[in-house]
Amino acid sequence: MRELYPPLQPYTEGYLKVSDLHTLYFEESGNPRGKPVIFLHGGPGGGIEPVYRRYFDPAKWRIIIFDQRGCGKSTPFAELRQNTTWDLVEDIETIRKHLQIEKWVVFGGSWGSTLSLAYSELHPERVRGLILRGIFLLRKSELTWFYQEGAHNIYPDAWEFYLKPIPPEERGDMIGAYYKRLTSTNADIRLEAARAWSIWEGSTSKLYQNQELMHHFEEGDFAEAFARIECHYFINRGFFDSETWLLDNIHKIRQIPGAIVQGRYDVVCPMRSAWDLHRAWPEAEFHIIPDSGHSMTEPGIRSKLIELTDAYVQL
Repeated sequence: MRELYPPLQPYTEGYLKVSDLHTLYFEESGNPRGKPVIFLHGGPGGGIEPVYRRYFDPAKWRIIIFDQRGCGKSTPFAELRQNTTWDLVEDIETIRKHLQIEKWVVFGGSWGSTLSLAYSELHPERVRGLILRGIFLLRKSELTWFYQEGAHNIYPDAWEFYLKPIPPEERGDMIGAYYKRLTSTNADIRLEAARAWSIWEGSTSKLYQNQELMHHFEEGDFAEAFARIECHYFINRGFFDSETWLLDNIHKIRQIPGAIVQGRYDVVCPMRSAWDLHRAWPEAEFHIIPDSGHSMTEPGIRSKLIELTDAYVQL
């Protein structure tokens, strides 16, 4: 079982203006002359964490991490305007050009897997390899399962808290009801909805839950950006032309070395999506982790991801 690499600090931190409205925070750590890798965090709206650097050998990787629009240290905070999948794809290209990188490995989990696929399918010539975890294709069935009907059968206790801010007459469209509250002009209404939305995801992310993770999802600043931006993307179906867009365009990346890592008991992003991606992209490595849920910090997923980053640094 592989352990995380030791904690490390960035050797570069900076801000990059990507539109008239948005400025992104980014950082580099590891070896400035190492193999470049871009880490795409989840959510959307989740922001970066120091632990993300520790999935890569710092002697061999040049590790690039950034806060996507509206979250973490990027500004303006929790902003929904000019915040779409295609804006984020172009942000990744802006960062690549700014750092003068020709090609890099792309690493993403959960929403990060969605964004990794979208970026790679539009810019395959810039991708040396793909490592994906907890696959999310942003299809209606996936949103319905987690936010409307499905996952509540496994977590009925946590589901009650998720239902609480929404009156019974609006519960037929939970994403729509949450969007109404998360975009309210009343800060108290926004915060109550944001915490309930975020805690629902935190409550279901691990096979064995821990309170430290739950406290993180309860934090007001994190919850507001996370919930608002997620709900914004989901009510707009990820801004894709069709819900099968990622699978329809998979032929553009089938020649790129890739790996898919999926927890068998992932409730947030159930294995059906990873399986569908595997069937559409059989050339990619496919790893089912039998004793894991959704979180990349679970031992089996953590170990497999580090094993893969050690291998992909040779590409």
